[in-house]
Amino acid sequence: MKTAEVAELLQVDTSTLCRWRQAGVGPRPTWLTRSMPRYQRREVMAWLERMAS
Repeated sequence: MKTAEVAELLQVDTSTLCRWRQAGVGPRPTWLTRSMPRYQRREVMAWLERMAS
């Protein structure tokens, strides 16, 4: 998933995901290139479950 898709799903701004990446929190991204993070849907959903518990 692209950053914008994850941001929409989580109802946060894309800049929030950027800050989370820099801080090492939030869903774990996979980097396709140095400037192109992508998220696996299962990773995002697993992160949401951990945050809910």
